[in-house]
Amino acid sequence: MTTTEIFPTEFLQRSHKEALLEQKSKVIWFLGLSGAGKSELALLLEKKLYERGFLTQVLDGDNLRSGLNNNLGFSEADRKENIRRAAEVAKILMNCGVIVIASFISPTNEIQKLVRDIVGEDFIEIFLDCPLEVCEQRDVKGLYAKARAGLIKNFTGIDSPFEKPLNPDLVLHTHLQSKEECLEQILDLILPKITKV
Repeated sequence: MTTTEIFPTEFLQRSHKEALLEQKSKVIWFLGLSGAGKSELALLLEKKLYERGFLTQVLDGDNLRSGLNNNLGFSEADRKENIRRAAEVAKILMNCGVIVIASFISPTNEIQKLVRDIVGEDFIEIFLDCPLEVCEQRDVKGLYAKARAGLIKNFTGIDSPFEKPLNPDLVLHTHLQSKEECLEQILDLILPKITKV
């Protein structure tokens, strides 16, 4: 039997790629204020899944804004476009059988709905609910201090709003829970969804 007979369509389907990788692809989307712990948890999750034999790709604001989205600023329209492109890239990777771990502030309910609509039913939304004052104390990049000084405009949580997601799949209180506790909750949620039976 030839490859053409096994795969009669022009393009290989997502299910073929998931079978090859022995996993179910999803988009795991971390959102929350800057400093809530999104990137750190995304990287820890990637390592844990790698140890278990899963193929993943992390997407975050830094790695997309240095390339694909380097023509975008921080206006409301540019932020929406930044997230739209990120969601489209995540969907492409998911359709290749890859488990995508995305880390984006995603500040408004409109933007959150946009992502969910683009990705579809295989979207897992994890909200890192951390108070603004704690995020400011962490401020490893000094962004809040610059925003307070007026050096950064439209900064989420300072002069631009953040709207909590309406129906996240998981809420983590990263100011009350350890990284290990958060990671355990994430794995409990996603492992049944990504493991090929």
